[in-house]
Amino acid sequence: MKRLIYTLLGLFIFSISNAQELETLVNEALNNNPEIQKFELQYSIASEKVNEVNTIPNTEFGVGYFVSEPETRTGAQRFKLSAKQMIPWFGSITSRENYVNALADAKFEDIVIAKRKLMASVSQSYYNLYANKAKQEVLQENIKLLETYETLALTAVEVGKASAVDVLRLQMRQNEMKQLKDVLHQQFLAEQTKFNKLLNRKSDVAVVVVDNLMLPSEDFEMSTNNLELHPELLKYDKLYQSIEHSELLNQKESSPMIGFGLDYINIEPRPDMNFSDNGKDIVMPMVTLSIPIFNKKYKSQTKQNVLAQQELKTQKQERLNILETLLSKAINDRISARISFETQTKNLKQAKDAEDILIKSYETGTIDFNDVLDIQELQLKFQMNQIESIKSYYVQSTIVNYLIQ
Repeated sequence: MKRLIYTLLGLFIFSISNAQELETLVNEALNNNPEIQKFELQYSIASEKVNEVNTIPNTEFGVGYFVSEPETRTGAQRFKLSAKQMIPWFGSITSRENYVNALADAKFEDIVIAKRKLMASVSQSYYNLYANKAKQEVLQENIKLLETYETLALTAVEVGKASAVDVLRLQMRQNEMKQLKDVLHQQFLAEQTKFNKLLNRKSDVAVVVVDNLMLPSEDFEMSTNNLELHPELLKYDKLYQSIEHSELLNQKESSPMIGFGLDYINIEPRPDMNFSDNGKDIVMPMVTLSIPIFNKKYKSQTKQNVLAQQELKTQKQERLNILETLLSKAINDRISARISFETQTKNLKQAKDAEDILIKSYETGTIDFNDVLDIQELQLKFQMNQIESIKSYYVQSTIVNYLIQ
């Protein structure tokens, strides 16, 4: 299990300058998350049930006292002691153990699935925090840029090359950006709370994310054939095997049960007679055989097991179809994110070129602050889209990793 976790961590966390930090956070989540602990406890309970079924039926003891003492040739019967032990058919206890172990194996897959989902959730929340922080930094840069433009506009107003309206427009645009930055800050706090709760720690613990996140030069290799080995699908195989063991147990329980017993009857000696067996107690060993003559119950259980196996096959195929759809969507969305990132990078370069042209125009006294606002708005849009593309790429990568690694 540890080897699997470290392998998945290496695949979830890539092309990040401080990957060790995220790996540490994921490990903390795996160790502290209550949902993981819940599934581990459920698995421990299922495993412990092996000891519960590794038993034989209770030994029966009986005591009887004759209120009206029946007379026998050797004397009157006073009281009776009896003991009986039923023993299941050969192999029944082993079949029970195999069945319970099969159920425990299926429960173990819940742990693997939960850990995969938790690793994906922690990584995705981390990328959301990164994107939020990056957007706030972009907004702060644009606010400073607008402050520079405002200074230029004030100078232009003084020399009659711009109007006060231009200054007000720049100030209103700054106010909008500050408002958006404040909103993003509140969203960051909400996402930070979500992240901390995944790690089962206090909500206000500060989360430090990477300063810069870039796309890898090329996508990592992957094999879609691994999807069939996904724990969500393996769980159906384990449940199928548990039904096979359930049927073997059903066959064993439909077999006879053998019982061994012993009866002891105390005899009171006859006072008016003298012979060798006078007052001799009765000891009677017994062997019993319990045969399920009316075995409709077991035949019905066999039919139920066959139907349950058929149901599991259809459920597995249905889940496989869903996972294949999710994988295809994640792969294509990741490709789309790379395409969008490259497009936004080109657009951003052209927007900066346009910005440089406007600044040079100011030197000749022909600056148009409406154009300034338009270019600044486009530049901000491209920067935001670029950050969103990076986040989308890594979020989709976590989905791909969850499905095929």
